[in-house]
Amino acid sequence: MAGGGRGSWAVALCVALCLAVLSGCGADPVPDAAAGDVRRLLDRRAHAVLDRDEQAYGRTERRAAGAPRPPDLLARVRALPLDSWEYRLKSLDRTGARATASAELRYRLKGHDRAPRTAARTLTLERHGGQWYVTSERPARQAGEQLWDQGRVAVVRGRHSLVLGVGHSTAELRGLAGPADRAVPAVRDAWPGAWAGKVVVLVPRSLKDMADLLGAPVSGYRGIAAVTTGEAGGSGRAPADRILVNPEAYGILGDLGKQVVLTHETAHVATRAHTSDATPLWLSEGFADWVGYRGTGRTARQAAPELRRAVRGGSLPGALPEDEDFGFAGDAGRLAQSYEGAWLACRMIADRWGERRLTDFYRAVGEHDRRAGAVRDALRDVLHTTPRDFTARWRTYLRSELG
Repeated sequence: MAGGGRGSWAVALCVALCLAVLSGCGADPVPDAAAGDVRRLLDRRAHAVLDRDEQAYGRTERRAAGAPRPPDLLARVRALPLDSWEYRLKSLDRTGARATASAELRYRLKGHDRAPRTAARTLTLERHGGQWYVTSERPARQAGEQLWDQGRVAVVRGRHSLVLGVGHSTAELRGLAGPADRAVPAVRDAWPGAWAGKVVVLVPRSLKDMADLLGAPVSGYRGIAAVTTGEAGGSGRAPADRILVNPEAYGILGDLGKQVVLTHETAHVATRAHTSDATPLWLSEGFADWVGYRGTGRTARQAAPELRRAVRGGSLPGALPEDEDFGFAGDAGRLAQSYEGAWLACRMIADRWGERRLTDFYRAVGEHDRRAGAVRDALRDVLHTTPRDFTARWRTYLRSELG
């Protein structure tokens, strides 16, 4: 009896160890037996999208009973220069012949993305004749849409840009490719760091569609001409950044305004690898505005009307803008003053210490391991000054430039 007990424990231990080894070596995280079939289905779907194979793609889909035909994903992305397209199954919730899959879509645009763009997707599936089929694919809950979720994507290739739009004519998209192409060499001339030297511009049909791409409320972006999305953090590689244009706000700008906006956003793309959590928004936004206005001949009085009005009215800022001052949903006048004050801080550095010192200062702040002390240390090491002295100089600069 005792010997048999020890043997049983040995067998149990052996089985437990084997299971532990298997689970630690990439065992299937989705326990349902259908997971393998669904993975193979998603692999076939991904290959069909990459190969533009309509027949193979059609064999992955089936209309759900009583439901309309799902949007033709393949037709919507056909014009995209795709270098990769891959689904990674994260979970599978199955009830009989129906299932809901949560997946991570990873895709890359050829010639523009060094790292894949990721998107959380939800796919509904049905099983017929022993095979699984996709009946719908959509953004996951609380995830932003992708441009193709809004319609067929049109593509215009510029010299340095790739402009992707839905609901806009080729001529309209070419109208954005021009300033985007001019923005790239302008940023190269201002920023000495290495970067891809290319931009991807997304142009949705409306402000609402822009907000849907961002997964954010419309109110947060009303009046904002463009934003840049991407990962900050000094990884050293060029992430898959995108410039999103609000066609309603961008469309009412003059030629100079449009150029400044796209150059500003391109500066964010170029400096992304050197922008981290240690970088305050007054520096990242102010630097991007400095690049945007650089070489345009615009004076401080012309480019900072809101802050000039405040200064002339006796409301000289006592400190540089805080991060919360850049919230899009706040007071528009206060937001404008924050951007203008940040721009003039960077312009002052370029005027008084030199442009190279400005870029060195930007890098030094971003390389800091935390926000606390980042600006202070960079002011000391690069500009040989202190936060108090810098703020005093900035306030004097505002008076002289805007008074």
